[in-house]
Amino acid sequence: MRINKLLSNLGLCSRKETNRLIEANRITVNGRLCEPGQWVEEDDIILIDNEPIPVKEKIYIALNKPVGITCTAAKEVKSNIINFMNYPEYIFPVGRLDKASQGLILMTNDGELANKILKSENEHEKEYIVTVNKPFDDLFMKGMSEGVEICGVKTRHCKVSRVSEDTFRIILTQGLNRQIRRMSKAFGYTVVRLERIRILNIKIDGIDIGKWRNLTEKEVIELRNLCI
Repeated sequence: MRINKLLSNLGLCSRKETNRLIEANRITVNGRLCEPGQWVEEDDIILIDNEPIPVKEKIYIALNKPVGITCTAAKEVKSNIINFMNYPEYIFPVGRLDKASQGLILMTNDGELANKILKSENEHEKEYIVTVNKPFDDLFMKGMSEGVEICGVKTRHCKVSRVSEDTFRIILTQGLNRQIRRMSKAFGYTVVRLERIRILNIKIDGIDIGKWRNLTEKEVIELRNLCI
């Protein structure tokens, strides 16, 4: 794999930060200065500042993201999730939850597990509670569950159930950009509140808005098993 992906998977730094280390001539591969985007093998001798790659303890966090925070590690975005958490170690969000939405986002330094969670064909479940701008009927729920044409594709079938006259629960197995908002818009509804409450086996229960907790060892094992 490329050196950038390797260091991210190992929880050392982001892919962009890897490029900065390479540009500063701080990484060598088999005794030679590393080049941007270089492919590396498991048996290569990779040194950073003439030292072996440090082994980082894996971090797994469930965060209840507030509205107004952007799920990106890009430092140039002032309201990014990294600045919001101000966590002392390198971590990044697993996927995204748009700025206007709130709820569960997983934070980690385990790039390998993050890739497995996000892999579209694995059809991993994500659950949301959504409020729209007006009451809806059963035809709306049926239409949403059977798939909606957005962004030039038809969404996968999903589970939709009523919570109240203007609020529904939806379980998706894909993550198109602003998917629920666009699906609702296709039927003439505007989302006024969107909260993600579950990703696979991880639930938001007990985490206040803006707070986070470490996943338990049992949760991490279950998460890994679900991603096999």
